[in-house]
Amino acid sequence: YPTWKRTLARRARESQMKRFCRAQAIQRRLEEIEVTFRELEQQGIKLEKLLRDENESPADQQTQWTNQLLYLVQKKNNLMTEESDLMIAVQELKLEEQQCQLDEKLRSYMNKEDTLKTPEDEKAEQEILKQLVEVVNKRNILIQLQEEKRLSEL
Repeated sequence: YPTWKRTLARRARESQMKRFCRAQAIQRRLEEIEVTFRELEQQGIKLEKLLRDENESPADQQTQWTNQLLYLVQKKNNLMTEESDLMIAVQELKLEEQQCQLDEKLRSYMNKEDTLKTPEDEKAEQEILKQLVEVVNKRNILIQLQEEKRLSEL
């Protein structure tokens, strides 16, 4: 087994582990966001009830509750934006994994001697190459989407 093949296999395993760790971190953060959403929702409900039920309370108290409610809405919007970014990252990870698998398949066909390739092998190689281009284009679209989103936030 040549050294370069071992190196490629090791690098593929390392990148797979990095993607796996990143996916786990994203999943944990999405779960944290979900819990925070629920907490913010409960706080918002309490504040809304206070604002509706306490018409006799001082105006500055109502202003304070309104400000707290607006702060909760802003916090929820920020979390929704973060959640959206994380979902894009999940899609990107899936496409990255798919690209690595296609790369590996394509490499196995390309490493085969041309004289030993059957017409089916050549057809499969072309199909994999086509799929690889589609995955790269999808990743490019995701990157453009992130960039547009970032620019619109500025």
